Amino acid sequence: MSKARQSMGPQMQGYVLLAPALVVYLLFAVYPMFDVIRMSFSSWNGLSPDAKFVGLANYRAIMTQDPVFWGALTNTILWTAFAVIIPNLISFCLALALNQNIPGKSGLRVIFYLPVIIASIAVATIWKWMYDPFFGLFNSLLTSWHLDGWIMDWLGDKQIALWSVFVAHVWQSVGFSMVLFLAGLQSVSTTLIEAARIDGAGRWGVFRYVTFPALVPTITVVFVLSLINSLKAFDIVYGMTGGGPAQSTQMLAMWAYTQSMQLGVFGRGAAVSVVLLLITLVIVLPYMRWMFRREEMVR
Repeated sequence: MSKARQSMGPQMQGYVLLAPALVVYLLFAVYPMFDVIRMSFSSWNGLSPDAKFVGLANYRAIMTQDPVFWGALTNTILWTAFAVIIPNLISFCLALALNQNIPGKSGLRVIFYLPVIIASIAVATIWKWMYDPFFGLFNSLLTSWHLDGWIMDWLGDKQIALWSVFVAHVWQSVGFSMVLFLAGLQSVSTTLIEAARIDGAGRWGVFRYVTFPALVPTITVVFVLSLINSLKAFDIVYGMTGGGPAQSTQMLAMWAYTQSMQLGVFGRGAAVSVVLLLITLVIVLPYMRWMFRREEMVR
């Protein structure tokens, strides 16, 4: 019996140390998530003391009566697809370059990472000024270069507004993934690299058979973080366009906020949030399972 208590001692100590963080997580993450799910089946204006249960009415309303929902869903999917690929490809190329012995690489790492530490609303303000059709940096440069045909209303034209905001997102997000890729590259065993070179592998062979398999855990983390952050894109879009013009840059996360906090239709806003949550789970969980299985096979 004493041996059993001794064996349980470290486990109990672990649970005790974990308990405060677990309580905070359950209170501020898990409970609000389930409360939003409950609210999505209710009709509530945010002021009345009671919420009326309406079943699936909110989901039917956003999918059949809401003129913005499907556009916001399309924008979110497009944004996510491009945000997972383009910034991470740029980040990976930068990490490969800055992992070499080049002059000033420490300063370059700092320069590329600086946008990450700037608040998204500040980034939105900076780029909104640069996109200004009359006094902005881009149109001023085009004017000075006599390229008047390229001058446009970057945030006022619904055909290009979303992609104009996306450029600002890329500028801000590249540095974060770059640091993660750099950490992964620096953790690759130099012994394995030297062994591969001795066996006659060139740069591509070393990258394919040594570097890339070692980076699989890092790639998984970067992909999942990029996917989740892209699906809940809000602040930079809200700060630059507010969803306009003509809802052309509206996103699901921002539309859920608008429905709840501005229109006072908390049930529909919660329903939009739940749809976004389901999309995230459907994409992230199978991918993580597949990547972890692949990682085990590589090992």
